[in-house]
Amino acid sequence: MIPIVPASTSPAAPADNTQLWLKPGQIALPGSPPLSLYVHVPWCVRKCPYCDFNSHAVPGKDGTHDIPEDAYLDALRADLEQSLPLVWGRPVHTVFIGGGTPSLLSAAGMDRLLSDIRALLPLDADAEITMEANPGTFEAERFASYRASGVNRLSIGIQSFNDSHLQALGRIHGEREARAAIDIAQRSFDNINLDLMYALPGQTMEQCRDDLETALSYGTAHLSLYHLTLEPNTLFAKYPPALPDDDLAYEMQDLIEARTAQAGYRHYETSAYARAHREARHNLNYWRFGDYLGIGAGAHGKLSFPNRVLRQMRHKHPATYMAQAVAGSAVQEAREVGADELPFEFMLNALRLTDGVPASSFHDMTGLPLHAISRQLAAAEKKGLIDADPTVIRPTELGRRFLNDLQEMFLKD
Repeated sequence: MIPIVPASTSPAAPADNTQLWLKPGQIALPGSPPLSLYVHVPWCVRKCPYCDFNSHAVPGKDGTHDIPEDAYLDALRADLEQSLPLVWGRPVHTVFIGGGTPSLLSAAGMDRLLSDIRALLPLDADAEITMEANPGTFEAERFASYRASGVNRLSIGIQSFNDSHLQALGRIHGEREARAAIDIAQRSFDNINLDLMYALPGQTMEQCRDDLETALSYGTAHLSLYHLTLEPNTLFAKYPPALPDDDLAYEMQDLIEARTAQAGYRHYETSAYARAHREARHNLNYWRFGDYLGIGAGAHGKLSFPNRVLRQMRHKHPATYMAQAVAGSAVQEAREVGADELPFEFMLNALRLTDGVPASSFHDMTGLPLHAISRQLAAAEKKGLIDADPTVIRPTELGRRFLNDLQEMFLKD
């Protein structure tokens, strides 16, 4: 049985079918949001000290890193089959295979995974299918096979092109492997994202500029440029490295915004920069408060029903997840999002977008009237954090700079 945490304070109750979610609730949604699929592959070669994702180092020797691929793919299929009643008939617009390091999957394993997804879900013919990959796991033939199987977008975890910074970040690759990975990727893919971090331990302005210029030189469709943060329950949180101060970090951010714009990239989300029409469609669905089914160890999901919004979490440990999934109980926890929580959850995502979202989408995605947040919107507008245009919910430049403060204004009282 799945433990349910209702929006109210009533005792948890089990749910073994969709009927619980179809009963009258606190909200009324006018329709179903767009649906995406997230697939989590929990293994990586080494756990990075800044990483707070559900990832587990897999032992290896002689350059090989064996994961229980067949058993895990069995579990993913079982998980997906169990989830079908919750999303029956809804088209899937995007797929994101994340981790961990999904590029540890064999070519045959990736082909099987995508074949199972196509067999069970009504996947759009032009669906964006993204796979995360880390340098050090690249082989030209295998990545060509990934592309042939249907992966059409690649997100490469470069983080830096500076060997000393990569070592400080605990990465398994160096500059040479990073460049080789991009070269291999560009042979088979034309839709590529590069992940980089800035404000790294000991990083200077010139080193940040060098990383940025190197990334720009490849001309990829998309760049994700993240400020390194010290997340709880990570090695960096326990043993904090010396990071650039706030003033230097802001200078780095200003450089990134100016130089990417000059190079033809649009800063469309807090950490995302894209060439024209190359925004990450999967991530846009998150930020617009669309739905996503999450399968795999520790995966989270958000699904909407006519009168409620459901959040799910799978069992985190890979071995536990595999055993529970094949036994018919992949979901560890399912929770209804209360009507009083929905405004913050919606705004937490929407305010990350430079262009914001249509004001009408608040009702479309939460089932609540816009006046439910009119007081907070007015207060944010008075402080110059939100645009005055009543047809759109859009942060100003000041609001983007103080995004955390702006988002917190929509927390429930």
